Amino acid sequence: MARNLVTKYVWLVDTISRYGRITLKDLNDVWLSSDISEGKPLARRTFFHYRDGIEEMFDVDIRCDKSTFEYYIDDTGGENNARLRSWLMDSVSMSGVLSSAHDIIERIMLENVPSAREHLPVIIEALKQNRRIRFSYKSYTRSLPTDDIVLEPYFVKIFKQLWYVIGLNVKDGLVKTYSLDRMNNLNLLKDTFAMPVNINPSEFFKDCFGIITNQNSPKRIVLRIEPTQAKYFRALPLHSSQQEEVHDNYSVFSYKMRITYDLKEEIMSHGASIEVVEPKELKMLIVNELQQALKQYQN
Repeated sequence: MARNLVTKYVWLVDTISRYGRITLKDLNDVWLSSDISEGKPLARRTFFHYRDGIEEMFDVDIRCDKSTFEYYIDDTGGENNARLRSWLMDSVSMSGVLSSAHDIIERIMLENVPSAREHLPVIIEALKQNRRIRFSYKSYTRSLPTDDIVLEPYFVKIFKQLWYVIGLNVKDGLVKTYSLDRMNNLNLLKDTFAMPVNINPSEFFKDCFGIITNQNSPKRIVLRIEPTQAKYFRALPLHSSQQEEVHDNYSVFSYKMRITYDLKEEIMSHGASIEVVEPKELKMLIVNELQQALKQYQN
């Protein structure tokens, strides 16, 4: 598909989303005022053609309210569908922007991120068909890879630009998490499985930050954060339960989360700008970690 056509798809969805509801006449006025139109009006037939393409590519349903002749985005697919569509559109839009920047490529600095391109399509197919997968895995905690892991994949998750698959390790009988960048020899098996009724992807990590979970009960977690760092937490909340109390020289952020390794590492990554107020258990984990780190420089 031509890159400029995808750009038009993204523009239409973004524009209709921003307006909430808009008639085709008003949409055409906005279209003509933008560079994307190239001075040509948005014909009704062209709009309908684009609408069909948008639904096929992004699973975004643009509907018309026949009482007002206004077009709007149907969001009845739920929060997860809306999040996936938004992420997909952002990715496609950014890809289009970068692919047109060959003449200034030396001025664009990109992060080196392990790719999931090789394994993700196989796992997505396994999810669609509820089929087992087999692979070898190089864990960071073991010197040798583990071969012939058979997994019933339940869902996938992206965290800090890495893709993970979560599912039942058939041999161990335990639900485990595997990073796609550490997989090798991935194969889609013919064996099928039934998705457990008690596994809900949205609920699985609901009380956790990151990719690591446990069976501990969620705790009330309170962090005291200095003003500059607090701005970053407002822009990118640590967790959906985040609440803030603003004071003169600091902010207090509170959460309901489980204490996990990922949470501890995230708090420590912010250094002295964050203080754990409660619970005492988490505070002592941080203190012990800092004391161990300090010993490395006192020998």
